[in-house]
Amino acid sequence: MTADAPRIDLLSLEEAANAAGSVGISEQMAPLSVFRVLLRHPAMAGELASTLTTLLFRGNKLDARLRELIIMRIGWRTGSVYEWTQHWRVARGLDIPEADLAASRDWRGAANLSEADKAVLQATDDTLDHGMISDATWEACCLHLGTEAERIELVVAIGNWTMFSQLLKSLRIPLEDGVEAWPPDGQAPRT
Repeated sequence: MTADAPRIDLLSLEEAANAAGSVGISEQMAPLSVFRVLLRHPAMAGELASTLTTLLFRGNKLDARLRELIIMRIGWRTGSVYEWTQHWRVARGLDIPEADLAASRDWRGAANLSEADKAVLQATDDTLDHGMISDATWEACCLHLGTEAERIELVVAIGNWTMFSQLLKSLRIPLEDGVEAWPPDGQAPRT
């Protein structure tokens, strides 16, 4: 095994599709490299897919822009090439400007980010640095997140994508074939 080889072999696309169908994972998720590994533990894959489905598609309360900025920040801070790259594509599909996504790398001085953007990015940094959101940052987030459901989802989103970063890096999940890392400029964090 080389230093960057996946630690667990990916299922074939057909095997992943069959396994996904048996636990109710969408056809959209099954071919992703992360699920081609996770589906070796179908029950776990199903639970993780359910959480992702709630946070991304069905029943979510947190603004999609804020969620994607959180994910980009986690991907950058943790050096998770898969997380950064995949969610660059997701965020661009939501018409979030490239400049705003790139600003998540060094957000404090970014004039193009709103106060709401900066509040959730600070919450992300607080959690990565200290394991929780500070009182001052929580108050700033509450100014922009008007419901308890949004505030709960903020915490869950930060925790979920931090866990996914750890999972992606620890299992060495590769990008899908033909996907270019670290868009748009190829710049990667120093690790």
